[in-house]
Amino acid sequence: MKDFAEKTAVITGGASGIGRAMAERFLSLGMNVVIGDIEQAMLDEAVQALQARGNCTGLRTDVSQQGDVDALAKFALDSFGAIHIACNNAGVFAGGVLWEESLADYRWQMDVNVWGVVHGVRTFVPLMKEQGDECHIVNTASMAAVTAMPYSGIYHMTKHAVLAMSESLYHELSFHAPNVKVSVLCPEAISTGIAQSERNRPQQYSGADDVQQTDERAMVMQALADSTAAGIGPEVMAQRVHEAIVEEKFYILSEEAWRDAANTRLDDIRAGRNPTFAPPI
Repeated sequence: MKDFAEKTAVITGGASGIGRAMAERFLSLGMNVVIGDIEQAMLDEAVQALQARGNCTGLRTDVSQQGDVDALAKFALDSFGAIHIACNNAGVFAGGVLWEESLADYRWQMDVNVWGVVHGVRTFVPLMKEQGDECHIVNTASMAAVTAMPYSGIYHMTKHAVLAMSESLYHELSFHAPNVKVSVLCPEAISTGIAQSERNRPQQYSGADDVQQTDERAMVMQALADSTAAGIGPEVMAQRVHEAIVEEKFYILSEEAWRDAANTRLDDIRAGRNPTFAPPI
């Protein structure tokens, strides 16, 4: 896709961070933008600010619910008549030791990070296939999708799933809906609010024993907060996404230390050796 003017993009997790940066980028290209986000106050503020840049609207969306994602798509169609780009971008993080983390930690991250993408693919691909014009899906994974580090195993697991699903989707689209392209975004440390994901943790994952406060959890959450505070601006990710859509490029990867960590993991697999502890320093 090279012509963006007057086309429509839908972005989940669009009220802040990478999602908002993508919204700003698409608006600068003359697109209509629809953002979905679970945080109503932040969504309202983002829509108001983004409307100064172009045609933007939004709807509160819990991506863990298929009905919410379906409603977001209907809202976009009712607002602008078509959907040309869909960014399945919402994500959350919680860390700790895998056997100590609660089932709620597993379910929350799976429900948002994996099922949010599943719901987006099931909603947006059939619409785009039926439209028949140039369309693009962008699934946000992470450089965590091509690495595996301690104390963030659930997050890595969810992002590996998004990458694998997206790779399979790439082939299936080429067979069944060649008008629809797909990219997978794998950010490194980005200046976003993901370290504060707990602010949006729903009640069903927040019972008395659902958050196990351990030294390892505190350590990895602080490390995430520090790395994102000093991270790359989300507008860089928006630029990478824009370029990938133009170039029909599938993998949108970091060029930083995370890439070295990913290559070490690949070398381990090729050599059949045990995993190397190679944090992205």
